[in-house]
Amino acid sequence: MEHRIEIPSLADIDLAAREFLRQTEGHSIIAFHAPMGAGKTTFTTAICRALGVREDAVSSPSFSIVNEYRTASGEPVYHFDFYRIEKLEEALDIGFYDYVDSGYLCIIEWPEKIEDLLPEETLVARIEVLPDNSRAVYWED
Repeated sequence: MEHRIEIPSLADIDLAAREFLRQTEGHSIIAFHAPMGAGKTTFTTAICRALGVREDAVSSPSFSIVNEYRTASGEPVYHFDFYRIEKLEEALDIGFYDYVDSGYLCIIEWPEKIEDLLPEETLVARIEVLPDNSRAVYWED
């Protein structure tokens, strides 16, 4: 079944993130497919905010590949950005499997760069820019 959450404007992103977390509860690995500028990091920031991560702690891990944040309850959230990697070995070198096997939330931007490494249980989501510049998040379960 396909799910869809619309985000009419930036003012609605926190509500959308909370709803996304509610509907995807139980999934610890989430891969966001979207074109450049569609809002992957912005939506990830809203998800982290909903989990109680300090907003100023969240940033795109474009150069570090992975950032670790702490939720209000102290659990880690791992945020990956694979845009700049050129070989799968780069993901393995940072211990990718250790992160995804941890059971903690792993949010992945540019997962198409490491498609062959994604575990079967990965929740694949798409962020789409709609004609009116609003956004929609889609996924199947």
